[in-house]
Amino acid sequence: MTLSQFRLDGKIALITGGNRGIGLATAQLFAEAGARCMLSARSETEQSRAMTEAGAHAFHAADITDPAAPDALVAATLATFGKLDILVNNAGVADGGDFHDFDDARLARIMDTNLIAPFRVARAAMRPMLEQGAGSIVNIGSISGHVANKPQLQVAYNASKAAVHQMTTVMAFEYASRGIRVNALAPGYIRTRMAIDGMEDPEISKVWADNTPMGRFGTPEEMAHCALFLASEAASFVTGTTLVADGGYITH
Repeated sequence: MTLSQFRLDGKIALITGGNRGIGLATAQLFAEAGARCMLSARSETEQSRAMTEAGAHAFHAADITDPAAPDALVAATLATFGKLDILVNNAGVADGGDFHDFDDARLARIMDTNLIAPFRVARAAMRPMLEQGAGSIVNIGSISGHVANKPQLQVAYNASKAAVHQMTTVMAFEYASRGIRVNALAPGYIRTRMAIDGMEDPEISKVWADNTPMGRFGTPEEMAHCALFLASEAASFVTGTTLVADGGYITH
């Protein structure tokens, strides 16, 4: 293996939730590795706009919980770049609270965003990948798909991410013989907008850090490195796995 196996020259990547956090860091790293990216989110941020205004990348506004959005997003990617090689299924939301009080509207929001939408986006992306006989999909799961978190209570969120991991396993089994690799990345506590409130709360932050053997939180850039590995030819014999990047959180 050489470092060239980590290059993405000539590749086109679609990244949902690409306007901030892990999605944006992944887009930035993919660009450094030679890929061109279609970023998608409900709206652009200054950082994502700076990337697209540079000319090599594009942005397509979409609410991926809209059933029509995934097909439109893939169509926009194909219209802009002519092909689709990599999907990073990153968009997601978190919500928590007592299970017995968790109402159907909140449940639907979690499942629609974290499971049903990624299912639809992957389904739409799979079609052009099948036509070209190659592709790589990276679904963003969570350590919450493996454990019960504390101190927060989040049955619905954890269930949605566990489902993403299983979806990844079965997709990989179904499409391995057709040139398409499917893997998942399960981040631990990462310094993103989704987790920042907890990290700024001294009591919650202490619990999270104390339960992470490395004693610190991860960064979006560290998750981007993992996504690059899974998406690139460096992982050419890797499919159906969930790569946990959590500072050791799930070791106990």
